[in-house]
Amino acid sequence: MNIRIVSKPPVASKVLDTYWRFAAARQEIFFARLAGKGLLTDDPILRKHKFTNAYRAADRVCQYLIRNVIYDQARSPDELLFRIILFKLFNKIETWQLFEQEFGEVTWKEFKFERYTKLLDQAIKAGGPIYSGAYLMTSGTTAYGYSRKHENHLRLMEHMMRSRLVDKVQQATSMGEVYEALWSYPTIGKFLAYQYATDINYSTLTNFSEMDFVMPGPGARDGIRKCFVDLGDFSEADIIRYITEKQEQEFERLNIDFKTLWGRSLQLIDCQNLFCETDKYARVAHPEVSGISGRTRIKQVYCRNDLEIEYFFPPKWGLNERLHILP
Repeated sequence: MNIRIVSKPPVASKVLDTYWRFAAARQEIFFARLAGKGLLTDDPILRKHKFTNAYRAADRVCQYLIRNVIYDQARSPDELLFRIILFKLFNKIETWQLFEQEFGEVTWKEFKFERYTKLLDQAIKAGGPIYSGAYLMTSGTTAYGYSRKHENHLRLMEHMMRSRLVDKVQQATSMGEVYEALWSYPTIGKFLAYQYATDINYSTLTNFSEMDFVMPGPGARDGIRKCFVDLGDFSEADIIRYITEKQEQEFERLNIDFKTLWGRSLQLIDCQNLFCETDKYARVAHPEVSGISGRTRIKQVYCRNDLEIEYFFPPKWGLNERLHILP
């Protein structure tokens, strides 16, 4: 790893302490749910509003992707990549289940653009959203020429498969190379390419460390500006790496007993996400601290989902044998 030498360090604001406290509190909620506790937290902001897990891979949609899309059975590299990309284009469990209900096993070999388009048209007419609101893709009309977003995205997926993205992924020597390969396609921006690279890395197609590469998204950039009054000579990606590498010292400094994911410390992708979530949390906890966007409200209200998640992580992480042990 090449570490850039900087002369001027970043200067933290009071919100950085909130960042670490939020991470610990959100992780406490994760383990409280696993333990079947009724009261998950006494933090009024966390009780009222929806926030993602401290660890990205523990979120419900990621868990579904890992268990039901990637590791449901052994597949060829082509089929595995197809399933990951198709799922992530919509990033919605109900849309994937719709595919399975209509087509049975979801495979590249049996994929037909017209059939999938017709099914999604029907779903839209029935009034159901087919996309998650987690992050948005551009419509792709300029690149692929269709008036409807899902048609362009299905053509994008075909483009990826027929241009042998799978070979570029498997031949990559770093997560950054996977990111670059994804970013080269129309409608795939920098942050989305990073998200897709992370999802692909859950599978057996690649085996890079989640400490290998990071690309901050808009929410994380907002959170970084709230947590630091001055970035010094650091880029936003440098900041994420800086705080990820300092996590143990920071928890010790604040006397926080942070419960890791069964021994797995926060990774770059997790700390990137935590900046985004801290940006939202700080809108209520620190309304006097402004970021880049100027947003002052948290839109999503927490609604408890009691559908049980049978947690399963990429086997290469070595966590699945420890899941019965609660801290």
